[in-house]
Amino acid sequence: MEDTIAAIMTPVGIGSISVIRMSGKTCLEIADRIFRGHKGKPSEYATHTLHHGGIHEGDLLIDEVMLAVMRAPHSYTTEDVVEISAHGGIVSAKLILDLLVMHGARLAQAGEFTRRAFLNGRLDLTQAEAVLDIIEAQTEGAHTAAVAQLQGHLYRRLTKLYEHLANTLAHVEAHIDFPEEDIKPETRQQLAKHLKDASDFQQKLLSTARDGRVLREGVRTIIVGKPNVGKSSLLNALLGHDRAIVSPEPGTTRDTIEEIVNINGLPLRMIDTAGLRNDASDVEMEGIKRARQHLQASELILLVLDCSKRLEEMDRELLATCREKPMIIVLNKKDLRQIIDADYLRDFTTCSISLKTGDGLDQLKKLISIHLWQGRTRESYREIFINSRHQEALQHSRKALEKAEAALRGTQPFEMVAADLREALNALGLITGSTVTEDVLDRIFSTFCIGK
Repeated sequence: MEDTIAAIMTPVGIGSISVIRMSGKTCLEIADRIFRGHKGKPSEYATHTLHHGGIHEGDLLIDEVMLAVMRAPHSYTTEDVVEISAHGGIVSAKLILDLLVMHGARLAQAGEFTRRAFLNGRLDLTQAEAVLDIIEAQTEGAHTAAVAQLQGHLYRRLTKLYEHLANTLAHVEAHIDFPEEDIKPETRQQLAKHLKDASDFQQKLLSTARDGRVLREGVRTIIVGKPNVGKSSLLNALLGHDRAIVSPEPGTTRDTIEEIVNINGLPLRMIDTAGLRNDASDVEMEGIKRARQHLQASELILLVLDCSKRLEEMDRELLATCREKPMIIVLNKKDLRQIIDADYLRDFTTCSISLKTGDGLDQLKKLISIHLWQGRTRESYREIFINSRHQEALQHSRKALEKAEAALRGTQPFEMVAADLREALNALGLITGSTVTEDVLDRIFSTFCIGK
């Protein structure tokens, strides 16, 4: 990491400010060549100071900027860092970036600033992944969980587990190195219990994988029902703004509409579908076909029924189709006289609402939260929620631990126990980054944006 990298940190487009970041041994030297401030040069500035001046190409002023200096090791990458805040827009930031490259910097790769922070020991790999989770968080729940991981909650637990297993391995290797020492049967059982405790702890972490996926990706939720029962109105109500067209004319929605809906801090990937009926036009039938496809892949179904009417054949067909999936029946139009067949629905989870008045909407949100979060409080967002990469590594580690435990409880030699323990430790190292390979790092950081 001898070279200096540079990138535009802010999204490309029209905005009030554009920020260009530069990190590396020569970034202050490069800044000296192009920045003219009121006092001194960037290489003379104290760390964590902000300076007003201009970016120049020779005698030509490119832009009037604010330049920040952060000296090693007290920066995001632990290297010397310069950040230039220029006027927003496409041209100014691009000209400044080109100028930095002209004077010796190179364009940063995706996630390279955070990768340097990891390689330089500023962050462990779980914290580096948390940076991306914060950027991509779509609800406050996802954001809270990501910040907790950035603070090292998961890393500290894994480090404690790693040290526990490493101490156990040391005991096992001691018995290998000194075979003349008789080992009592209860000692093998004590070591096996240590591994059982570690395996149980790993299972607790693994149990958070589903909640982690919910927070990061959302739950695929589909709104289904006949035409004109209020599906699009429900999507708009949950979003808090008009996204879908609402019309008394049947068949207005002819395709699926997908949006992220925030339900008490939890993300739902909400899909509004075409109303299901048998006498639809060709175009509408294509929308109905897509609706049925989404129905099969959904994780939660909101089946909207008109409670001011009796159940019809299509309603009963939908109930039968969706019965085996997680479902909440939304009984819309509670402001009207209710004549729906209540006895037929008594075995289902139902919620009566009026999308015209908004009555019952909060109760529906509560029911959805209970389904997703099983009644836990928002404080639980700070619990450990592992991602799919962590899950895979933990499963590998736990399987190795189970083999080591079985070997200890049996009569197998300690060499086999030690081999399994090393495999378990190596898998844990993949999570924190202590044993990670370059190709794994490439996969992780390639998902970052260029300036992060």
